[in-house]
Amino acid sequence: MSMKTKAVILISSAAALLFIVLGGLEGVRASSNDGAYRQLQVYSEVLSRVRSEYVEEPNIPLVTDGALHGLLESLDANSSYLTASEYKDYKAHKTEARGEIGAAVSKRFGYAAVISVIPGGPADKAGLQATDIMEAIEGKSTRGVSLAESHNLLSGQPGSNVTVAVVRARRAEPQKTVITRELVTIPPVADKMMEDGIGYLQVDAFPKGKTQEIANKIKALQKQGAKKLILDVRNCAEGEESEGIATANLFLSHGVITYLQGQKYPKEAFNAESSKAITNLPLAVLVNKGTAGPAEVVASAILENARGDVVGDKTFGDGSVQKVIELPDGSALILSVAKYYSPNGKAIQDAAVTPSVVVADADDEAALPDEDQPSPAPDEDKKQPPQKDEQLQKAVQVLKNHAS
Repeated sequence: MSMKTKAVILISSAAALLFIVLGGLEGVRASSNDGAYRQLQVYSEVLSRVRSEYVEEPNIPLVTDGALHGLLESLDANSSYLTASEYKDYKAHKTEARGEIGAAVSKRFGYAAVISVIPGGPADKAGLQATDIMEAIEGKSTRGVSLAESHNLLSGQPGSNVTVAVVRARRAEPQKTVITRELVTIPPVADKMMEDGIGYLQVDAFPKGKTQEIANKIKALQKQGAKKLILDVRNCAEGEESEGIATANLFLSHGVITYLQGQKYPKEAFNAESSKAITNLPLAVLVNKGTAGPAEVVASAILENARGDVVGDKTFGDGSVQKVIELPDGSALILSVAKYYSPNGKAIQDAAVTPSVVVADADDEAALPDEDQPSPAPDEDKKQPPQKDEQLQKAVQVLKNHAS
C-alpha cells in the first residue's frame, strides 16, 4: 500500500471519528449535522495541507492521535480519546489491584493537576500539595496526555516508583519528585468536641461505606453534648457521588440533594428522605479549592436547601458520569454523558460551589518568597510552621452567632 493511500485512509478514518463526536453519535438534529459536515470539510482540508505543505513528511498517525486527544479534551477534563494500546492499559488497570499515589488528579491549564492528596498517602509523603501541576510523568509531558492516560501512568505495582515533574505557584523550575505507589487506605473520619458545644468532623474522601461512618461519628458527638456541627470536606475530592448524596441526606429531611442530566441522559433527581436524616443541629460545611466531586454534592445541597452555611474558598468543580465507547480499531472514547447539578440547577462541574461565607485559602494570601532565594523542594515546603486556620475559626464564629 502506498504512502498516499495510507494517508487517505487515515484522514478518512479521523474524519469519520470527528463526525461521530461532533454530530453523529446516536443521532442529532439536521442543523447539528450540517455544522458537523462543515467542520469535517475544514478538518480534512487542514490534514491535506499538513501532508502536502508541511516542512517535512509528517507522521500522520501521530498528527491524527494528537487531534483526537485535543478534540475530546476540549469537551471537558474527563472526556478522553484512548489509542488501542492506551485503551488496553486502561482496561487492565480497571481489573487489577494497582498501587496508587493517593491523590485526586484532574486537568488544569492543559496539564495534569493535583486537586487534593490523601493524608498519609504516597503523594502526601512525597510532599505533593493541592494545586500542584504535574508537568510530566515519567518524563512524558502531560500536556498532550488524556486524563485517563495520566491516571494509568501514575498507577502501577505497589512498591514501584513513579517520577513526576512538579510545578508549584511562585516557583520558577519544575521539581522532580519520586513517589512510591501503594495500596492507598482512606483515613477514618476525624472527630472532636470544640468550644461552645461544637462537634467537628473531617472527611478526606467518600469511598463506599463512608456515610455510615460519618453517621456513627455524628451520633457519638451528639451523645458527648454537641449542639452544633462543623463538617470539614476541605481537600476532599475522591469517592462516590452516591456517598455524597447519602451523606447530605443525613442532614436533610426534605428537598432536592442533586440531579443528573445530559443530552441523551434523562433527568434523574435525588431527593432527601426524612427517614435517613439523623440530625437537625446547626451546621457549617468547610470547603476549599481542593473540594471536588461528592464533597461538592454535599456542600451544594446544604447551601441551596438553606440547611447551613458553607465556609471557605470556591471549590474545584467536578461532577459527571462517563461512558466508554469502543471503536473498531481497538481505540476508545471516554465521553461525559451527564452532569450533576445543584438543587438550584447549576452544573457543579461548571459552576463549582461558592461559599456563603468566603474565606480565601491560606496559600492565596502567602507572601511571595525572595526571588534571590532558591525554591524549596516539595517536601521542604511541609516543614514550614502551620498557619492559623482562619477558615475553621470563621466556621466556629458563624456557628456561635447562630441562635441555638
